[in-house]
Amino acid sequence: MATMTAAQRREKEKAAFDAYMDACPTHQLMGIIGNKWSMMVLSDLAHGARRYAEVGKALPGVSAKMLTQTLRSLERDGFVARTVTPSVPVQVEYTLTLLGERIVPLLTSMQEWANRHIGEIQAARDQYDARSG
Repeated sequence: MATMTAAQRREKEKAAFDAYMDACPTHQLMGIIGNKWSMMVLSDLAHGARRYAEVGKALPGVSAKMLTQTLRSLERDGFVARTVTPSVPVQVEYTLTLLGERIVPLLTSMQEWANRHIGEIQAARDQYDARSG
């Protein structure tokens, strides 16, 4: 049996860790809701069904391309349902699915926690920067 170098051992351990992280449900969820726009879209849709333009107006900084990508991604992951009403012009409406509704309390808790503690985070950053600077 051949002996591994330290670099080979690290590479093997990294590959095992990467496989673990890819399979980790929490890591996967954070990849979805940690997206810049996903949490905001989900929070907006928590207020009820919205048409594409209404979601866009609620998020003034989002580009049309990014909004489309975010809605498609959330639809693919089962958080959002897209309903097309055949009319002239065609109407498209987005709503939360049951899965989407179930994540809203978690998002609300995260937002409340962030609002309560962001000052502490900024103070810690300032102290760290002052020591390191």
